[in-house]
Amino acid sequence: MLTRDEFIFTIGYDGPAAVVDGQAKRRYSGLSTRELAEKGLFRAAYSSAIWSKEKKEIETLVEIYNRISGSSLTPASPLDRLFGVFPINVTRSITL
Repeated sequence: MLTRDEFIFTIGYDGPAAVVDGQAKRRYSGLSTRELAEKGLFRAAYSSAIWSKEKKEIETLVEIYNRISGSSLTPASPLDRLFGVFPINVTRSITL
């Protein structure tokens, strides 16, 4: 099973392994969903919100995204597609 930071900073998949952005992981590891979103790291923030399984995290992300982008998304919007995050079950990672 991936760690939270491996999941958040996954940039793709190589067969059964998640490919992790090691530089981003080192730089932003441990930041909350809110902190990631406020830094403009929306893909990572969305992944963090998914990992937490807390509805409030998604709401926070959408609120910050709308404020910065001028959009009018809702938590029910197709966020997986917008941020390119489609969680799949992988058990190992490759860090680049």
